[in-house]
Amino acid sequence: MTAPEPAGTGPARRGPAGPEPGTAPPAPGRAAPEQLVRAWLTAIHQVCFVPMSRPERQSLMQRFADQLTAAMRSEPFDPSPGHAVGAGLVAADYAAPEVLGRTITVLQTRLLADLGLAGEAAEARLSTLLAELSTGFARALQNRTLDAQELIRAAATAAQAEAERELRASEARYRYAALHDSLTNLPNERLLVNRLRQLLTAPEAARRLGLCCIDLDRFERINDSLGPRVGDRLLVAVTLRLRGLAADLGHLVVRRNSDQFAILIENTNGPEDATKVADRVLAALAKPFHVEGLELTITASAGVVERAAEDATPSSLLQAADVALHWAKADGRNRWRRYEEARNSRDVARYRLSSQIPSAMRKGEFTLAYQPLVQLATGRLAGFEALARWHHPELGVLGADRFVELAEDTGLIVPLGIRLLAEACQTATRWRSRNGTAPPYVSVNLSARQLHQPGLAAEILEVLDRTGLPPTRLQLEITESAAVVVSGGHALSELEALAHRGVRIVIDDFGTGYSNFAYLYSLPVAGIKLASQLLDGLDDQKVGHPILNGLISVCSKLGLSVTAEGVETAGQARALRALGCEVGQGWHFGRPVYADRLGALLRSRKN
Repeated sequence: MTAPEPAGTGPARRGPAGPEPGTAPPAPGRAAPEQLVRAWLTAIHQVCFVPMSRPERQSLMQRFADQLTAAMRSEPFDPSPGHAVGAGLVAADYAAPEVLGRTITVLQTRLLADLGLAGEAAEARLSTLLAELSTGFARALQNRTLDAQELIRAAATAAQAEAERELRASEARYRYAALHDSLTNLPNERLLVNRLRQLLTAPEAARRLGLCCIDLDRFERINDSLGPRVGDRLLVAVTLRLRGLAADLGHLVVRRNSDQFAILIENTNGPEDATKVADRVLAALAKPFHVEGLELTITASAGVVERAAEDATPSSLLQAADVALHWAKADGRNRWRRYEEARNSRDVARYRLSSQIPSAMRKGEFTLAYQPLVQLATGRLAGFEALARWHHPELGVLGADRFVELAEDTGLIVPLGIRLLAEACQTATRWRSRNGTAPPYVSVNLSARQLHQPGLAAEILEVLDRTGLPPTRLQLEITESAAVVVSGGHALSELEALAHRGVRIVIDDFGTGYSNFAYLYSLPVAGIKLASQLLDGLDDQKVGHPILNGLISVCSKLGLSVTAEGVETAGQARALRALGCEVGQGWHFGRPVYADRLGALLRSRKN
């Protein structure tokens, strides 16, 4: 919408050079005629709006018209005010190109007439003045555009600079977040790996360095019982304590994951420098923590590795520290262990062997050897103990001590145990009685893992039914440590069910563990097997062995049989017989043999 034409004005008209009818020509030096100002203002106001009041616009245009009037009447003629007026229009925001066109039209049409000027000289002056005005307007508009562009460029530059600063700040925040733990603000394992790379590759690399990895023992119990809030507060308290310790020692402290931390020890002089740090860490964490009004006492385990930098990589250091930490946990917690290559090699060999058990079971590499159990009073054969053997294709024949524990750790002892039990029972069915004596029984070991297996009794009785071996000819041996797990619960019920059917239960290696006589009352046992260590130093010249005498005497009064393992000499056999021991087992009576050689052994014994 265009602004209304100012009052008292009409359409511009071209007429003779002279005053409008009824008006007198302006005197020299007089201000520009008001009607010229109104016509000019109306013309440009229609094409360009500026944020001014009407009086302000009127005053501005009057000043511009006065300047042009003075220029037209100046002697000598000076057209420079035209340039100033053109620039002034742009400065007043009358910067639209149409403003210049309307201004030229109004001035060409009215200026000479309204000033009462005529003639070629006046027209020449007007042309020169309008040319200056056009030049001033154009240059001012150009400068204004350049200034605007400069402002735009400056604003863009400032915005880019701000964006770059924000980007750098954002990148810094991201890098910090990527390299630090959000809960404790400690460096994380990624930063630790980066620092290790720097230490191991820099020209001034450390000669030796160490790493101590710490794990809070049973932290999950605190988290589960007291809640994650208390757990997090405890982790923060642990962090503060480790930071204080590291500040004294000058080492880098890192949070690896939930309850695991690490301390990097630079420029060590030997393993002791790293183990001393572990000692200080465990001592510091053993002091009570006060969290959420609670006094919490925790312990920690630590794995330590220290070696020459030239022999290390970040991954090998972390792996070695983790292995040592696993040893500390396995050895009972609340302690540190230092990485040792020899122990690791043994563990690797064990793990490799463990991984081969499933394949060995499929290939039938496990079998049994049988060692005689002899009645000490008569020398007659009482039975055989079935001993597991692994015919390893590379390592040869392996005894049970090499693989049973591995099978227990993996849970494979359950299917392996029942398979070997079936083999033993099947073999025992071929043993016949001689001279009216009872046929030999077979004694088979049960592991603690097997005792935990639901339905154990039913499975064993099913094997007996399938093989045809009477339950009274099966003896099951459990160690003292395994007896701990059957002192109550379903395992005890399983053993009682077996004993009720006539299966003999004996405690093996009695005297090496807890030697808890309560087992002899609480468990359905028929006897014990004395540990071979109890026979050390025993011979027929020293029959007054107080420990053996006491054990055998107690079992005799309870109606329990006593078998002695590890009998290697005739003197030991005579001494045991004199003490009242019933059955002996050991190399003195025969080494373990496979089933295909049992016939000769059975014939050689008095049956």
